[in-house]
Amino acid sequence: MATRNKLTPVEWEIMEAIWGLKSACTVRDVLDSAFPNGEKAYTTVQTIMNTLEKKGLLRRKKTGLVNFYRPARTRDHMIKAEMSSLLSRVFDGSVPELANSLLKLDDVKLEELRKIKKLIEDKERELRGENR
Repeated sequence: MATRNKLTPVEWEIMEAIWGLKSACTVRDVLDSAFPNGEKAYTTVQTIMNTLEKKGLLRRKKTGLVNFYRPARTRDHMIKAEMSSLLSRVFDGSVPELANSLLKLDDVKLEELRKIKKLIEDKERELRGENR
């Protein structure tokens, strides 16, 4: 994934708010959604959104005096890109190594393991071309 498309933690917060709004939104909309208790200033959110536009991750359309923003990439697209980058950089492209690392976390719960097992079984069926 190109560095210009990598998201910082605060950029993820902003993008999560934009994806959650599900329609063209203003800086004010994002500010109210992501930081309802005033954790960030309007100008900070505006600057971050302008940076996201420059990175090609937001599209901006001006209507009158107001800028409206839409995501240029879906959340799923960005997660896949981030995971591919992590897999490549940290685990040398090895999915089993990534899975092993996740399973070694101390707070993995039995119910989560059951869900992971089902996901693996579903993926196996998909790769074998089986329909349920």
